[in-house]
Amino acid sequence: MPLYFQLAEQLEAAIAEGALTPGSRLENEVQLADRCGLSRPTVRQAIQHLVDKGLLVRKRGVGTQVVQAQVKRPIELTSLYDDLAAAQRSPRTKVLELVTVPAGDDLAKDLGVPPGTPVVRLKRLRLSDAEPLALLTNHLPTDIVQLTAEGLERHGLYETLRAAGVNFRIANQTIGARGATTAEATLLDERRGVPLLTMTRTAFDDKGRAIEYATHVYRASRYSFTLTVVER
Repeated sequence: MPLYFQLAEQLEAAIAEGALTPGSRLENEVQLADRCGLSRPTVRQAIQHLVDKGLLVRKRGVGTQVVQAQVKRPIELTSLYDDLAAAQRSPRTKVLELVTVPAGDDLAKDLGVPPGTPVVRLKRLRLSDAEPLALLTNHLPTDIVQLTAEGLERHGLYETLRAAGVNFRIANQTIGARGATTAEATLLDERRGVPLLTMTRTAFDDKGRAIEYATHVYRASRYSFTLTVVER
């Protein structure tokens, strides 16, 4: 078994057992090589192996750190903020845009309004334990609730909507994947072209009215969807 792989397995076991906790920083390559009696290229290859597996991340000016545990989200009509809070993952939100725009033909069809109807466009960066996790874009009718950037940075969107009397009932949702754009990669602290999970959702209330149309992208190395399937 190659030496780099043996070292990678030892580091992976330390992460799994909690000896190396999320956010902790590894020794630099010189220190690790000296302590293990290995060459720097061998240590560098072991670290890169774990970076490729999503267990470690290299940050300029910081060094190599253990990544946060991956967020596994059930396929349910919940918000990412609610799920992170329930998992005690310290959700934080940065509002990037909150504007009113005319609905184009496709968006108008999704929201069940005439083309050109003013709708709210909301763009946010969602962080988990201070680490970028997802970019969220939502469109909503303007008459549902008055949104503010300050309020959305303190509370989740679904929490805000429920407080305004919205009763979510059902949603149409599609999950996919694609490469990150330059802008997305910058905001999510990833490389351009790295795979991202995508999710589009149209959510309806208990009266059948479309409440939101959402297009979200998630870091595939930090996030996954889970679902249960049954035989008919």
